[in-house]
Amino acid sequence: MRRWVTAGLLALGGLGLLRTSLFTEEYLRYVKEGMRPLLVASGVLLVLLGAAEAVAAWRGRAGDSESLSHAGHDHGHDHSGVPRVAWLLVLPALSLLFYAPPALGSYTASREAPKAVAVVAEDGFGPLPAASPLPITLTDFTQRVQQDTTRAIKGRTVLMTGFVTPADGGDGWYLTRILLSCCAADAQSVKVRVYGPAAPEPDTWVTVTGTWHADGTLGTSSAAVALDAASVRKAARPSNGYTDALPLGS
Repeated sequence: MRRWVTAGLLALGGLGLLRTSLFTEEYLRYVKEGMRPLLVASGVLLVLLGAAEAVAAWRGRAGDSESLSHAGHDHGHDHSGVPRVAWLLVLPALSLLFYAPPALGSYTASREAPKAVAVVAEDGFGPLPAASPLPITLTDFTQRVQQDTTRAIKGRTVLMTGFVTPADGGDGWYLTRILLSCCAADAQSVKVRVYGPAAPEPDTWVTVTGTWHADGTLGTSSAAVALDAASVRKAARPSNGYTDALPLGS
């Protein structure tokens, strides 16, 4: 009995991984895009291990039956039960097949400090494109606001995409992106405070157009990483939602 349960759990887990990573984009809720081949390989391996365990269990039962027919007693049977904790593994295995937990969002972002952006060398900022509004990532906006001594961002209308995270106290709300180094366990967030229009519902993906919220000295660490929004419109969650890249197609 124990071997059959093991075979079933292995197969369920493998099929769940394959469904999530091979036939849908749901795996992006938990790991980075580059992990997909490893997930597919793991799913295939689990299915094969489950099949091998099932074959071994079937052969063992056949051998027990043959032994009993000759010996006339049931000493060959495996009466070992299945540990109760093993049944608990059925739920996560089934969830991979039939239910995908929601992506990380405002709940996670509101409970951690924003990710520290990398320091850019003084001569590391090139000229900004002439496009208006200017598509820009939250990280690039933060670096331009607090590190670019040329103040190239001043007066520029920018366009950023992220999801809504409520702000504790005061005006405004946060436009947020969550970044993964590997998987959901190491998630960090980058945020830009938005002033102006009322906050949409938490976790709503939006595209915000606006200009830098003048607070502090632009080009120094005292400058507020904030935006005076001229417009906020709903947007679809991009497939690269766990990066701070521009949405694909921008």
